[in-house]
Amino acid sequence: MPVIEIHPQGVCSRLLTVEYDDNGIITKASHIAGCKGNLDGICSLIVGMKLEDVVNKLEGIQCRNGTSCPDQLAKGISRHLQK
Repeated sequence: MPVIEIHPQGVCSRLLTVEYDDNGIITKASHIAGCKGNLDGICSLIVGMKLEDVVNKLEGIQCRNGTSCPDQLAKGISRHLQK
């Protein structure tokens, strides 16, 4: 299965990983560092979602530095989809 590795900027998390199937449906998501409870919850919630839907739901959410872990996740997926 394809994997997206996102190296977030301006947040506590150091790595966000998203695996998805041939239909663009997320099958697994994980993180290294960051707010464990929040990121575990986000990773759990996005499994089963389409990549595009995650971008639409999470892009623009702010925590600090004008971004957040959900925003960085969305931006990383968006960059991947634009390739």
